[in-house]
Amino acid sequence: MSDKLPSREQALQLLTENGCAANVVKHCVAVSALAVEMAEALKKKGYSVDVEFVEIGALLHDIGRSKTHSVNHAVEGARIAESLGVPKPIVNIIKRHVGGGITPSEAEWLGWSSGDGYIPITLEEKVVSYADKLIDGGKRVPVELTVEQFRKKGLVEAAERVRKLHDEMTALIGEHP
Repeated sequence: MSDKLPSREQALQLLTENGCAANVVKHCVAVSALAVEMAEALKKKGYSVDVEFVEIGALLHDIGRSKTHSVNHAVEGARIAESLGVPKPIVNIIKRHVGGGITPSEAEWLGWSSGDGYIPITLEEKVVSYADKLIDGGKRVPVELTVEQFRKKGLVEAAERVRKLHDEMTALIGEHP
């Protein structure tokens, strides 16, 4: 593959070819559907958002789960996507989708390279990260459930980042896209 954006079918094929389980693919499809819905709502409100990047980024956001189900799936997924020649904006979506973002100190603690960061920056990155927090398995859940799950794991700062991302996205989109 080149630095050309894969099609939806190619993205799904990349997930399976790289060993993602059926439940991971199902989750990615559900996240992609919600993320596209959000991106289209943003576009209708006049925001500049690349719906195609959102769709493909959301489909590929968990490609790293083919190797690990830990938080490291983000950097592993970015590495896989880079090796496949996936465009940099999609690699960044994959790298920045976890936990509402990973701070530099958390990245250091995890042993990740500092690189160009793990906090969602672009609207496309934020949409995919947020949609991911609203999908558990293949079904939509309230953000409060995700926030509570982070808190129960002792990830209070991550829970707050998810809450902040929720507030930012609902201010832009509304409560339901």
